[in-house]
Amino acid sequence: MWSSGARALLCVWKVRFAGFPGRSLLSTNAASGKSKARQCWNCGSAGSVESGDGFFCEHCRALQPPDPTRDYFSLMNCHRSFKVDIVKLKHRYHQLQCLIHPDFFSQKSQTEKHLSEKHSALLNDAYKTLQAPLSRGLYLVRYFPAHLYVTPSV
Repeated sequence: MWSSGARALLCVWKVRFAGFPGRSLLSTNAASGKSKARQCWNCGSAGSVESGDGFFCEHCRALQPPDPTRDYFSLMNCHRSFKVDIVKLKHRYHQLQCLIHPDFFSQKSQTEKHLSEKHSALLNDAYKTLQAPLSRGLYLVRYFPAHLYVTPSV
């Protein structure tokens, strides 16, 4: 009676309502793409953190806390879609790890070491989630349900 696609969709919706343990978007504002200007924790300059990728302050080059409004797709420069270019995703992952990996902050302050660990953990989680089709689909369903358009089969 039910096609395999419909059964799969029902399973996905059950997961969506039951929750997706271990994965959490940092803020509900991430879907809107809006973020307010942040202030550097080190030098206090306001608004200079938003340019570029938002990892470092423009004035003092201190590593900043992770942006609470950023979702995995925007972090990895991917379109918010089920189809993801895995080669591009891997390249972006390596590019960001070269910037924020904790090994590069061994001579920095404790605050920057801690922030580097937070960024690296977030980046690892984003990469693992977006790399695998199932976890990517569940992430989309959980946090961006408006992007799903289901055509009923006859």
